Amino acid sequence: MSEPKEPLAVAQLRKIVEAALMAADEPLSVNRLAALFRAEELEAEQARQQIREALDQLAEGAAAHGYELKQVATGYRFQIRQALSPWVSRLWQEKPPRYSRALLETLALIVYKQPVTRADIEHIRGVGVSQSIMRTLLERGWIRVLGQREVPGRPNLYGSTRAFLDYFNLKSLNELPSLQEIEKLIEPLADDDVDEMAGAEPEAASGAAADEEASGLGDAGGAGVNSAEGDPATLPSDGDDAPEGPAPDPMANVVQLPNPKR
Repeated sequence: MSEPKEPLAVAQLRKIVEAALMAADEPLSVNRLAALFRAEELEAEQARQQIREALDQLAEGAAAHGYELKQVATGYRFQIRQALSPWVSRLWQEKPPRYSRALLETLALIVYKQPVTRADIEHIRGVGVSQSIMRTLLERGWIRVLGQREVPGRPNLYGSTRAFLDYFNLKSLNELPSLQEIEKLIEPLADDDVDEMAGAEPEAASGAAADEEASGLGDAGGAGVNSAEGDPATLPSDGDDAPEGPAPDPMANVVQLPNPKR
């Protein structure tokens, strides 16, 4: 098959960009889309501009459909519209993971106060942060280690990732809702945590109960911190907050989890 010798027509370019977005299992940036084309297929100086125009046309074309072209932190992707989530989510028998209030509070503090250490989080919440919470957030790719604080013990400093922004349909941290809005979203989970404690191990249940008494994003006091990373022995500890079972498809999660901005 001979290679095309002339620049691609606008309609053909749009189809290629659309096909690439459909085939990709992650958002694609303009630079990644531009890398799909040879020099003779797309003029280098105008390639990115032409791709952006194609993306705009695809977004307009999706307006009458059940999906949309969404720009997130790492690029563009097609996804179903949030309003259709109640129906589309029935394709998956397995429910999306439910995260505890303790985990969501920890994530919120890292995102809004970054860079922070584990001891900073414990000081604000007034309870110890269980290792399972930090492990879950790291494994999900929502937080990462930014470095170490220059104090004795050199505790890790944590911050959010671009994967966190992608998961929650955000282009940047500037799109985050206020901390007060986040508190309102997390508050209803308090009762759910109490219900889940009934079947937990005695030690984990007592730790979670202490957490419900003392936790709160706006509470800056409570228990003291005895070391750079906090002394777990002196603070009540959160229970095991990792979700059970394998994680569902990330694109399905985008559909099933509410977007704080909407």
